Amino acid sequence: MRFEFATANRIIFGEGVLGEVAPLVREFGQRALVVTGAHPERAQPLFDQLAAAHVAYAVFPIPGEPSVPDALAGVQAAQAARCDLVVAFGGGSAIDAAKAIAALAANTGDIFDYLEVIGKGRPLTQPSLPVIAIPTTAGTGAEVTRNAVLFAPDHQVKVSLRSSTMLPRVALVDPMLTYDLPPAVTASTGMDALTQLVEPFVSARANLMTDAICREGLRHVVRALRRAYGDGRDVDARRDMAFASLCGGLALANAGLGAVHGFAGPFGGMYRASHGAVCAALLAPVFAANVAALQDRLPGSPALARYREVAGILTGHAGASLDEATAWLRDLCADLQIPGLATDGFSLIDAPNLIAKAQAASSMKANPILLTAEELTAILAQAL
Repeated sequence: MRFEFATANRIIFGEGVLGEVAPLVREFGQRALVVTGAHPERAQPLFDQLAAAHVAYAVFPIPGEPSVPDALAGVQAAQAARCDLVVAFGGGSAIDAAKAIAALAANTGDIFDYLEVIGKGRPLTQPSLPVIAIPTTAGTGAEVTRNAVLFAPDHQVKVSLRSSTMLPRVALVDPMLTYDLPPAVTASTGMDALTQLVEPFVSARANLMTDAICREGLRHVVRALRRAYGDGRDVDARRDMAFASLCGGLALANAGLGAVHGFAGPFGGMYRASHGAVCAALLAPVFAANVAALQDRLPGSPALARYREVAGILTGHAGASLDEATAWLRDLCADLQIPGLATDGFSLIDAPNLIAKAQAASSMKANPILLTAEELTAILAQAL
């Protein structure tokens, strides 16, 4: 047995830990680029702490999911302000943008030298600027992953910039920052967290370390997601979901993902849709399709035992059937009012193009079985 496990240099988790950020920033530099979401005013508590600690900072907001032009503009902002570190404050979009900016600011060359799928995929030669990642949603786990997902407008696809040097130096996870998330965001990000626990657990690259993390993360989602959706001020539920999101990030960074994310990246590039909602719509159909394909073509696969274990955790019944697990996932999406893919303008006319892009996606390579074009089409039909 051999596996490798990599994550942020330091993880700090708990209510109120945002109050510890200023001395952490000063460990890495004196001039910070603070990357936020579309509303930088929400980061005022962070700005107040940096100012009190006499840390100079420039603010770079990301209006939506980050794009290649956003990352390049961020590099220019960092260089203009002579920043020696990057602080991310926001959801996965802000954190991914921050990691990309920190990597590109330290490496010369064209961004397409380093991008996967549409670029040359060359390794980054210089370590990124230090990144402190502070998530304000509970879903992506981007604070502990080694890649940044960027939208490439010219190619209408989302692709990754990836390197072990992109792992944040500090992941500061304060569940209090998620208390004011609206229900729709709680639902979509929470379903992303769930997907990022199921997929690494059944992944072709799963290992003992990620198995343990996924099991614990899944239990937290099962007991907390509906509660956090129904009452954003449920402190225990918010803490559980922040932890589950962290677990998902730890797992996916070390075991990979699967067909849900294989579809979600290209879909988000083609339709600019909410990543979490897309994952949610796809999760039950992919779960069922993978199970059926394994039973048909690889009935002895250990992945089937893993799916049965997931079924037990989701339903709370050790002997639950795989069909019951699929039904549980569909019921959860209904309870959280997750829309289908048609809401984003998708129709099956576009399926061949989407499938071709999904088959080339890096996430698809870790799926427990190679799905046929017909099976992938059926998944999309069920996710409408």
